[in-house]
Amino acid sequence: MDPQSETLEAIINRCLQSDQTAYAALYESCAPSIYRLCYGLLMNRQDAEDVMQEAFVYAFKNLHRYDSTRSAFKTWLYTIALSRCRNLYRRKRLPWMDFASLLSPDLPAPRSETPESRLMETSAKAAVEAALAELTPRLREAIVLRYGHGLTYREIAEVMGCPQKTAESRVRLAHERLRGVLQPVGPGLLEELIGIEA
Repeated sequence: MDPQSETLEAIINRCLQSDQTAYAALYESCAPSIYRLCYGLLMNRQDAEDVMQEAFVYAFKNLHRYDSTRSAFKTWLYTIALSRCRNLYRRKRLPWMDFASLLSPDLPAPRSETPESRLMETSAKAAVEAALAELTPRLREAIVLRYGHGLTYREIAEVMGCPQKTAESRVRLAHERLRGVLQPVGPGLLEELIGIEA
């Protein structure tokens, strides 16, 4: 069967029957988004790769525990990866984050190519990175899951292990803090970068 057309559920069922090619297919299907999540939270390629591998090792060993009636596989896997990221960033100080590449990797080209516009763009990115660095890990997680991965508030709550209202509150609080810090740089900068309404 073509791995592209096979459903995730079918791949998981083959994994549970000890089909080694299914494990490779499952990894190929999920690894890009798990890597993006890990990198978005850790901002270090080597750490992100290591944590992603740890998450998959754990997930594969515990695949029999996954219950599709309780959560989507993506949510279950994100929860595992997030837990391992938290373990790592408890031990390490997180670097500043590249907000633009983290949340909107396909930003439109600058309106003009003048040196002034490039300087303004660089200044804006630096301001956003500084603002993100001030967020607590929980607020940063909520923003990454919401805008970096497009999760719903319900999914964010499942991944973060909190009530949905708490997930909504964390995203809202992160917006407020980022907007407050960025207001002097440029009104509407946050909304322009991540495509949310003011």
